[in-house]
Amino acid sequence: MSEPRPNTVVVRAMAKVNLFLRVLGRRADGYHDLESLIVPIDLADRLEIHAAADPTEFHRLSLTLDVIGEESLVRGVPAGESNLVLRAAAALAERVDTRGFADITLEKRVPVASGLGGGSADAAAALRALNDLWACGLDDDELLAVAAQVGSDLPALMVGGSVVARGRGERVQPFPMPGLNLALATFDFGVATADAFGWWDEDGEPSGPDPPGILREADRVMGDRVGDLMPFTGLLHNDLEGPVVRRHPVVGEVKSLLIQAGAVGVVMSGSGPSLVAVLPWERRHVGDRVGHQLSA
Repeated sequence: MSEPRPNTVVVRAMAKVNLFLRVLGRRADGYHDLESLIVPIDLADRLEIHAAADPTEFHRLSLTLDVIGEESLVRGVPAGESNLVLRAAAALAERVDTRGFADITLEKRVPVASGLGGGSADAAAALRALNDLWACGLDDDELLAVAAQVGSDLPALMVGGSVVARGRGERVQPFPMPGLNLALATFDFGVATADAFGWWDEDGEPSGPDPPGILREADRVMGDRVGDLMPFTGLLHNDLEGPVVRRHPVVGEVKSLLIQAGAVGVVMSGSGPSLVAVLPWERRHVGDRVGHQLSA
């Protein structure tokens, strides 16, 4: 990307992992109620956003998106109106009745359909940036309302830290987490969110345990950086993991490799297929064959 121009910002859109995901059931609107502990990680896309708005100067809204990066990461990313970044920009413009433009360059670094929230993170970062560049003046609650219109993961990624998400993901509560040592294993295929939840419905999968246990253990871990992680990692859970592993057994095989390589606990993130492994405090690497090092 070139050096930023006037009325331009460069922002990072941090991916996320789910350390806990409980599905409570399908709703009448087609979504699923859930409870999830969502933690941002260092892996991030990069957005350069050049934008301005002035009703006296512009007569309409113009939005453009250019997606760049490695071919394997860019492939499958929609550049048209279905892209969450453009949908978020359009929703914000409609909310404040703005006229102007936004030219956005998105450099992809987060795998698509990987359960890491890359598209939602991009849209959340764009919302915050455009709120400033267009001088919309929306406060955090108003921005969260716009984010919830665009996608279920957006509100959690708007907060900028670890959260507990409920409902279909639109109800979020900040939940500070320690800087865990994490390893991430990704795959050369994706899983659509709708497919993962559909498989959960199809398999008649029961809802997992209530989240208070892992939240209590997270509180304990925050105050003890050298203590035992096992009670915490033993509670890592994702209701969607079983249905995904049944269709993609390699996910379960790699999970076993991560545990054999020294991970204290491993869980699938979001709708998968990516796996996140929690490492012992003193360990920094689990092995190049199964992932690379990230820190929450």
